[in-house]
Amino acid sequence: MDSPGRPANLELISLIVDEYDEAIAFFTQVLRFELVEDKPAETTDGQAKRWVVVRPPGGQTGVLLAKADSAAQKDAVGNQFAGRVGLFLRVDDFDAAYERLVRAGVTFVRPVKEEAYGRVAVFLDIAGNRWDLLGS
Repeated sequence: MDSPGRPANLELISLIVDEYDEAIAFFTQVLRFELVEDKPAETTDGQAKRWVVVRPPGGQTGVLLAKADSAAQKDAVGNQFAGRVGLFLRVDDFDAAYERLVRAGVTFVRPVKEEAYGRVAVFLDIAGNRWDLLGS
């Protein structure tokens, strides 16, 4: 936190993926996120990688798409949250977003449900991580 009384901002979260380009396509074409950055970079041990960040339009927090580069990371692809929902995408028009994702072939693992906080359906991203689609 920079200064007293000023809240911090969660800038990025990281998702481990198999391949950059497939993940970029899923996030930008299916979820309609913006591609914020895609730059060459290096791992801490000098291997080539990319710095790839996507973000929902108008959102503050981005998703860093990190290509798995070790056996442990490859094992974590799609299971970063140990089978739980770990990411939550709130949309203005739930029905339109849900139908668009279904038409795009997104796998929903739980049907639409009414909760105290709104409507919710659980879907899988390109890597197999569980997301809540949230709306009214």
